[in-house]
Amino acid sequence: MSLQESGEMYLETILILSQKLSGVRSIDVCEEMGYSKPSVSRAVGILKNGGYISVDRDGFITLTDEGKYVAERTYERHKVLTSFFLAIGVSPERASVDACKIEHDISDESFNALKKYMSVHGIK
Repeated sequence: MSLQESGEMYLETILILSQKLSGVRSIDVCEEMGYSKPSVSRAVGILKNGGYISVDRDGFITLTDEGKYVAERTYERHKVLTSFFLAIGVSPERASVDACKIEHDISDESFNALKKYMSVHGIK
């Protein structure tokens, strides 16, 4: 199953929340993303059916190995792109917003080249 940008965003949000909370539920995702309960419920169903998450009987969401891979990949891209934009003088707010837009579309080749450039030039 190929994920769209919105699916990647949900997985990234679940990953980030799982680092902050002892357990992640749909309501936590709603609050974090500012989406309605029906929208999140639909997305959770799609991600569950796609094998990206599991949901236990108490409603706690866990990333599967595939879901964790996608979430970590997306989050790494977000962090690296944000750092790059900050290093070249973009405001923190704009850097994060633009990174969020680009993280889903940038090719592996371009992203890896950017990471290499940042490493060579001491950009963290």
